[in-house]
Amino acid sequence: MPKRTYMKSEDEPLFDLVSYGRRGSRDTSDRFTPEQIEEIRRTVHRAPEAVLKVLPRNSNDLKAVGKHLDYIGRYGKLDLESDDGERLGGRIAKALLDAWDLDIDDARHQATLAVTKGRKPPKLVHKLMFSMPPGTRPEKVLDAVRNFAREEFWGQHRYAFALHTDEAHPHVHLVLKAVSEQGARLSIKKATLRHWRPEFARHLRLLGVEANATERAVRGESRTTKKDGIYRASMRGDSTHVRAQSEAIAAELVKGSFRAELGRHKLVETRKAVESGWRSVASQLTKDGYPDLASDVRRFIDRMPPARTDREQIAAELLRRTREPRARDQQTVR
Repeated sequence: MPKRTYMKSEDEPLFDLVSYGRRGSRDTSDRFTPEQIEEIRRTVHRAPEAVLKVLPRNSNDLKAVGKHLDYIGRYGKLDLESDDGERLGGRIAKALLDAWDLDIDDARHQATLAVTKGRKPPKLVHKLMFSMPPGTRPEKVLDAVRNFAREEFWGQHRYAFALHTDEAHPHVHLVLKAVSEQGARLSIKKATLRHWRPEFARHLRLLGVEANATERAVRGESRTTKKDGIYRASMRGDSTHVRAQSEAIAAELVKGSFRAELGRHKLVETRKAVESGWRSVASQLTKDGYPDLASDVRRFIDRMPPARTDREQIAAELLRRTREPRARDQQTVR
C-alpha cells in the first residue's frame, strides 16, 4: 500500500520557532513534546545538518537524462542501485531509460508540445542529491538514502542511486522517475522538501548518525542557497563565481563604495523575530523543568553570528584577512 505522508504548507517553517515565540500564555497540556525537546537540543548543540538538493537543469529529454545517469555511475566505474535492490554495473543508462519507459513518456511530451507550442517540456526525472558534512561515514549516508527512498517512493516511482566519495562531504545522487507507475506526476515544491529533508535526517539518526534538519534562519545563518555547481565548487574551494564576487567586493572596499544588498532590512527583522522566539523557548524550558537546556539556548542566542547579507559576509572576511597580517607585523615589531 502506498505510504501516506503529511505535507506542510509552503509557508510553514520546519521548526515553528517564531510562531511559538509569539504565543500567549500556555497551559500545562501545551508542554514541549519529547521530540521537540530533542530537536531543540540538536539545534542548539549544532548537530550536523543534512543537505538535500534538487538539481534543476537538464531533466526533460532522454539524452540529458542518459548523460546524468552515466555521470552518477562515473561512466561505468561505479555501480548504481535500483529501486528493486539490483546492483547495476557498467554503462547502464540506455537500459534504465528502456526499463523505465522514458522513451514513451518523452514521445507523449513531444506530442503535447507540438499542440501547445512555447511550453517548457515537463521533467522526465527529478535529480536529487543527499549529502552530509565531512567526517560522516559514507556507507551510513548511502544506507539512509536507501531506506528513505524505499519509504517514500517504492512501488510508486522508479529510481536509481549511487554514492560518491570523491569529495570531502559524502553524497548520494538519486534519479527519480517523475511519473509514477500509476501515471501520477510528482511535482517537488518547498513543502515537499520540508518533508523529505527531516525524513532523511531521521533515517540517519536511526543508523546512529547525528543529523538535524532545521531552517537556516532558526540556526542564525543568513547565507542564501547557491546553485549546485556553485555550492560544490565552493566546497572544494575553486568556485569561479565566488572568486569573481569576492574580487568585485574587494574593489568596492578599496574605493569606499561598498553597499549591502537591499534585502538587509528584512534579514535583520527576521533575526529579531528568531531571537525573540528562542528566548521564549528558553523561558518555557525553564518552566517545564529543563534549566540546563534553557541555558544552552541562551548561549546559542549569544553566539549567533551577526545578521549579514552574503555580500556583507564576504566583505567582513576580506577585511579580516587584511587585518591579520597587520596584527602579526605589529606583534613582531614589539
